[in-house]
Amino acid sequence: QVQLVESGGGLVQPGGSLRLSCAASGSIFRINAMGWYRQAPGKQRELVATITNGGRTNYADSVKGRFTISRDHTKNTVYLQMNNILKPEDTAVYYCNANVQVLSSGNFYTDDYWGQGTRVTVSS
Repeated sequence: QVQLVESGGGLVQPGGSLRLSCAASGSIFRINAMGWYRQAPGKQRELVATITNGGRTNYADSVKGRFTISRDHTKNTVYLQMNNILKPEDTAVYYCNANVQVLSSGNFYTDDYWGQGTRVTVSS
């Protein structure tokens, strides 16, 4: 019913920047919070940043001051601007998440949806 498609990942040198995008589509009535998570090799998926429908943001301590999350309500899209990627720990698959309210058969349902992930590799 709802699809999330990420883009913008790739290989970046230490000190470089990337901007990730995630567009939601489908039977969307309302998108509540959206966010980015990441999973490094051999590690569990962890929160990177979230943004509420009202624009309130939350960041993992490891990315505060370096990453910025934003969203465009008109495009059902969330962005992650990653600046000054200096740490090898930033290498991971980045996943988009959205808490979406859908209208189906006259009923409202709210659920979390995930994208397929986009890989970010920080390497010289």
